[in-house]
Amino acid sequence: MRLNTYVNFAGKCAEAFRYYEEHLGGKPGMMMTHSQAPDQSNIKPEWKDMVLHASIAIGGTDLLGADIPHAEPMRSAYLTLNVETDAEAERIFAALSDGGQVLMVLQETFFATRFGQVRDRFGMNWMILRERPR
Repeated sequence: MRLNTYVNFAGKCAEAFRYYEEHLGGKPGMMMTHSQAPDQSNIKPEWKDMVLHASIAIGGTDLLGADIPHAEPMRSAYLTLNVETDAEAERIFAALSDGGQVLMVLQETFFATRFGQVRDRFGMNWMILRERPR
């Protein structure tokens, strides 16, 4: 058994996954648009180029996604990146903050040398964590 996370976007899935590939070192998997689906009978013309299903591997985990009408930003859930260095935490936090919203400034805490929360420009919530060595 495997647990994967599936996220929905309101027309920005391909752009988001390309951004995650560039800034998070993600390895792209499949990306299928609605125009590539076998049954075209119920597809509205404005959705032909939107993503029907996509996958990207980030940090050894597959993130799955699609475009759906009226997708809303994440609430009460975070994609968490546990990184190896403070510099990596700072770089990733800066990339995800660019055009997004900082929810908690990246800082040192009692449990981490770096910890912060951000909602990226695509509406995804992220926690960036560099755990304090034990």
